[in-house]
Amino acid sequence: MKEQILTLKNGIRVLHKSYSSAITHCCLVIQIGSRDEMVHEYGLAHFIEHMLFKETSKRNTTEILGYLEDVGGDINAYTTKEYICLHTSFLNEHLEKAIDLLTDIAFNSNFPEKEIKKEKNVVLDEINTYLDQPEEAIYDDFEDLLFKNTPLGHNILGTTKTVKKFNREHIINFIDRNYSNQQMAWGIYGDIKTETLTELLNRYVEPLSFNKNKPINNVPNNHQSTLLTIKKPLTQSHCLIGNRAYSLHDDKRTGLLLLNNLLGGSGMSSKLNLEIREKKGIAYNIESNYVPFSDSGIFSIYLATDKNKLPKAISLVHKELKKLKEKRLTADELDLAKQKLKGLIALGEENRLGLLIAMTKSMLDYDRIDSIKEVFKKIDKVTASDLLAIANEIFDTTKLSTLIYDPITNS
Repeated sequence: MKEQILTLKNGIRVLHKSYSSAITHCCLVIQIGSRDEMVHEYGLAHFIEHMLFKETSKRNTTEILGYLEDVGGDINAYTTKEYICLHTSFLNEHLEKAIDLLTDIAFNSNFPEKEIKKEKNVVLDEINTYLDQPEEAIYDDFEDLLFKNTPLGHNILGTTKTVKKFNREHIINFIDRNYSNQQMAWGIYGDIKTETLTELLNRYVEPLSFNKNKPINNVPNNHQSTLLTIKKPLTQSHCLIGNRAYSLHDDKRTGLLLLNNLLGGSGMSSKLNLEIREKKGIAYNIESNYVPFSDSGIFSIYLATDKNKLPKAISLVHKELKKLKEKRLTADELDLAKQKLKGLIALGEENRLGLLIAMTKSMLDYDRIDSIKEVFKKIDKVTASDLLAIANEIFDTTKLSTLIYDPITNS
């Protein structure tokens, strides 16, 4: 069945997609993230995600965690720059439990001070764990480099200083300022009748009302190329090279997705992996990434290698970028790149929960959901000239920034 989009009387939208299975997936996506935080609130959106599982007006922590898990279900959540996403998977017969629980924790949480105090320690441990993983932490430092002094330019987890100061008033003020029915969407993917789903939504979700207009935080366009080296107690050098990129709403986004996958995307046959790892044996880890936001984006290339090999690795990266800026892909190369990207997208649709969340976000971002055929049509429309123009814009050496984690050596 093609997906249905239902709009409740309170403005909250619901995506319903049916397929024959004993398992149903459900998600609630709220268009709030770390970019909506004030300076003293850094890390608060992620902290709220943790606190949603602590206590509501009718459940304590144990009851929240066990409500679905006790019947074999799974529940989890995550926070990004622009979203808080709650998601769960369960046997079809427990749909009411899932909607009841997600509604309860998302909108009826009490945020007791005693739980806030305990959860601060958990998040502080999470921050320390994250800092011990340079291959992860460098991405946040790079975002700070690209989006300095903007809402996108800080770690989702926050800092030790900000997290230690969080209290219930901070949480309530953040929710009051940002919650809006128009920026919330549900996704349901399973063998569920529309009539059954509608009845449950009318009972649990429709009475909710958060109709304030969420503030808009646009990122300034100005950005300068920067080279930054940070000394770290590491055994390897870690490096990120990149630039600001296209937003979710830019027509050139599909072309950059194609170019990114060709250059250093999924799999072992990317240009960067073949040239730098396979042919030169320099870097074990090398990849490129493109992350679009509502008003901007990030293109980046990450690699890790021995300190003495880093200059050569960086030189080879720029060599590959130069090729894409100077030489148009042949018809065969372009067709191969398109087929690879289409295949990866098709494989991704096998992850039912991931697909559901992606479709629900699409409903929020674009007010529509493109079918896989429509996505493929957009890919097919990209020309070699389009890719050449995109490469010259995004890989412009005067705009690329570089961040290096340099190992501290004993001398």
